[in-house]
Amino acid sequence: MSGTQTCFLRAAGGEDWLQLDECAIKVSINRRMTRTVTHGGEGDDLVDEGAESAEYKITGKISLDDYKKVLEIFRGGQPFFHEPYEEKEMKVVFTRLEFDGGTGEYTFSLSEDIR
Repeated sequence: MSGTQTCFLRAAGGEDWLQLDECAIKVSINRRMTRTVTHGGEGDDLVDEGAESAEYKITGKISLDDYKKVLEIFRGGQPFFHEPYEEKEMKVVFTRLEFDGGTGEYTFSLSEDIR
């Protein structure tokens, strides 16, 4: 698989990282803003609140045993994800988990926990 990386997930309160080889990571970063629309006025006020949140879509193939480990992490509370681009550890929320038992293909969606 070209353009792949190694992904690391850790259970909430856990010390050991689960390593997922040959995963592809797509990230989307959004800024938090507030918009006030003035009716009958000259427009609106857009305020950048300065906070960012990131969404990660991780895809690849894993074994059934590794899927079971991911499922434990998914059900065990807010896990941690090693963000490979900025090389930092962050608390995340699993928002989606897909696994195809026939092919081993998976898709995980993670949302960064904004502190």
